[in-house]
Amino acid sequence: MAFSDRELLARIIKCEAGGEGDNGMKAVATSIMNRIRIPYGEYHRIGQGDLRKIIYQKGQYDCVRGEINGVPNLQTIWSNPPEQIHYDIADWALAGNRLYPIGYSLWYFNPYAPCPYTFPYNGTGSFQIKILNHCFYNPTELYAQT
Repeated sequence: MAFSDRELLARIIKCEAGGEGDNGMKAVATSIMNRIRIPYGEYHRIGQGDLRKIIYQKGQYDCVRGEINGVPNLQTIWSNPPEQIHYDIADWALAGNRLYPIGYSLWYFNPYAPCPYTFPYNGTGSFQIKILNHCFYNPTELYAQT
């Protein structure tokens, strides 16, 4: 049985940012929804405004990978059912809300170190803000060519 968009978003919020508190989870949800809304570039071309295509795009989210570097991934959207807070934040994001400081960030990651200025390393993103353990990156002009 396929997850509804609400269920899928709640699951990825929990898996990607469950320990980051309300603002951390809202930041991740905003970034995911930004990929759905962007009117140009790779995510527009591949995702076509579809949450499922964005989340399941190969190589984008560790939480939808059954294994990482040949080792079984125990932290996936299938093994970690969401709680009410994750549904609430999914509803918040699906209703069009955004966490303002995130801007138009399309990427985030936890570097376990200071945030690099660009990410991905091909120069398509520039640092926007760090919220708790995640660094967020807005698209550069180079992203439009992807």
